[in-house]
Amino acid sequence: MKPQIITFLIKCPDQKGIVAKLTHFFYQEGFNLVSAQQYTNSIDGMFFMRLRIESDDSVIISKEQLEERFARLAEADAIVWSVDYGIIKQRVAIMVSHTTHNLYDLLQRNKENKLHCDVKMVVSNHTKLKPIADMFGIPFYHLPVTKDTKKEQEQQLIDLFDSNNIDLIIMARYMQILSNDFINHYPNKIINIHHSFLPAFQGANPYMRAYDRGVKLIGATAHYATQDLDEGPIIEQDVERVTHESTPSTLKAIGADIETMVLARAVKSHLNNQIIVDNNKAIVFPETGE
Repeated sequence: MKPQIITFLIKCPDQKGIVAKLTHFFYQEGFNLVSAQQYTNSIDGMFFMRLRIESDDSVIISKEQLEERFARLAEADAIVWSVDYGIIKQRVAIMVSHTTHNLYDLLQRNKENKLHCDVKMVVSNHTKLKPIADMFGIPFYHLPVTKDTKKEQEQQLIDLFDSNNIDLIIMARYMQILSNDFINHYPNKIINIHHSFLPAFQGANPYMRAYDRGVKLIGATAHYATQDLDEGPIIEQDVERVTHESTPSTLKAIGADIETMVLARAVKSHLNNQIIVDNNKAIVFPETGE
């Protein structure tokens, strides 16, 4: 039987001997340590760790026993933790409006099994992108919204997502501002993408305004959605140099390419349990070959 990989995400006040204490716990329980990534924030005095352990037929402890015993250790050392057993794929909903590039990219990666998830639906306030969802065989839901119907539409979204047990919501250029009530219903479960010009180049045509200013760098930022618009914990960013010869259309094309890469990396990091959120900061551990 292929060994099962279990991932623990851990954060706690930094303390002497914490690494030894954690690794010894899993050794005692019979697990093999596959990888251990750690980071200490000396300014805040916080410790973060991503532990991947291997379970095979020689391990006789159950999930319930493992979590119960680890919870006792965690309580004694003020550890905040989560565990993923890597068996069930996260259920994902993608929200879009008019823009195609992020949706195409995510669905293609999903089709090629490059993302460890189950895309359950594409949801939009318009019908323009329905053919793309149909092309990939993903259910499409059209939930139009106006200023007067925003509250009712968001309740429809919540009902739809909750009834389908959605684990992650990806805003792949969904051009609506979500309410605080909606965002708070899914803490650290909504990933948004935007161009890195924000807030300097907000509005309907940021690339034209960037062209008018003669920018030398363009980029994109993927972050968790919070009550503070576009100020949630940053998961991934990237930039590319441009020159005075770049036109608004070339800036837009370059920006779209960067967005797809940044969003895909952010989503993959979330799905692979590589992220620990601490206040408004995302600690993102690098891949370890998984």
